[in-house]
Amino acid sequence: MTKTLDGQVALITGGNQGIGKAIARALCEAGAKLVLCARNEDKLNATTSELQAAGFPVLGIPTDVTDETAVSQLFDQAVAEFGRVDILVNNAGAFDGGRIDEVSLEAWNNVIGACLTGSFLCSRAAFAVMKEQGGGQILNIGSISAQRPRENSTPYASAKFGVWGLTQATAIDGRPFGIKCSCLHPGNVRVERRIDTGEDSDDEPMMEMETIASAALAMLTLPPDVNFLEAIVLPTDQLYLGRG
Repeated sequence: MTKTLDGQVALITGGNQGIGKAIARALCEAGAKLVLCARNEDKLNATTSELQAAGFPVLGIPTDVTDETAVSQLFDQAVAEFGRVDILVNNAGAFDGGRIDEVSLEAWNNVIGACLTGSFLCSRAAFAVMKEQGGGQILNIGSISAQRPRENSTPYASAKFGVWGLTQATAIDGRPFGIKCSCLHPGNVRVERRIDTGEDSDDEPMMEMETIASAALAMLTLPPDVNFLEAIVLPTDQLYLGRG
């Protein structure tokens, strides 16, 4: 494989499993050095060790991206270890749902915090680093729920609509500094949660995690003067052409 990201440093939130882990491997194989963060320290350590054993330069830092101080420390450690951050992938998130009159404030805050507030805090920290070094890229992992919500998904759909708005605002703010921001909206993906709950065996078509990782890599390897602002990647037979 051509090392299209040679010399670049990528920070991936929620990088211990699922889409985040698949993107981490794809970026490593493209030559990037990695900083991975996640709340689950055991899974984070396992993924970090797995990638290191394959010969990739990876630093794992347990982090709650909803914690402003923790996010600041995350980026301080990343810069201390590798000297820069060229790519941020905001992948960390949470899912909870129910009909709107049945959704608790705790569930709402958990999803909005992980998906949207965490993306804001990490984007803000990355922006400060990238502005000083002359540019960089931020890739937000959205969802087709930001385009077409499914029933009983008020917190998640609201959070992902917010992530798409955050993407556009960040892209505009970043233009004078060479900072690009884009958003990748996956359809149904066969992640661990779906496998563990048996959701992957229902009638809905699923994509593999590596498919989303390939799309992310394509978005992150365009020339510096080109921004792949938004992409929707879904199974050809996704119900209702993109129901989230």
